Amino acid sequence: MKLYMKQKVFSIGDQFTIWDANGNDRYYVQGELFSFGKKLHINDIHGREQMFIKQKVLSWMPTFYLYRGEQEIGYIKKEFTFFTPKYVVAGLNWEVSGNYFQHDYEISNSGRTIARVSKAWLSWGDSYQIDIADGVDEAVALSVVLAIDCVLDAQQNANNN
Repeated sequence: MKLYMKQKVFSIGDQFTIWDANGNDRYYVQGELFSFGKKLHINDIHGREQMFIKQKVLSWMPTFYLYRGEQEIGYIKKEFTFFTPKYVVAGLNWEVSGNYFQHDYEISNSGRTIARVSKAWLSWGDSYQIDIADGVDEAVALSVVLAIDCVLDAQQNANNN
């Protein structure tokens, strides 16, 4: 399944739509404006929450927890490295590799590709193509991609300040 995401350039808080290859809306992502740490709700087209992403506040390295309903299904943590960023996807046994800064990376499990992310460069705002393998839970894969994007966005904002 190919999904596409374009974050709004001038939005207050995080809010954007994710659509499929036919241009049909599939998910709506809404951030909480007044919260400690980043919080994102991934809703289906009927407004039902599919996943919730919550940043761990006051941690040495960025960590984001993934929830389906009240159940924590895993977390994404950026590990401390000197040259190449590395992410741990605990609870799912997924690995992330590639060029994060250019938004060209792959999520895999024991050599099987779960999702591939690539960035459309000459566009207004950040636009991404997310190719999720058949049989993979779209919402879970999407939540991992969004958590990594939150880490990259936080790093970029810190570097700009």
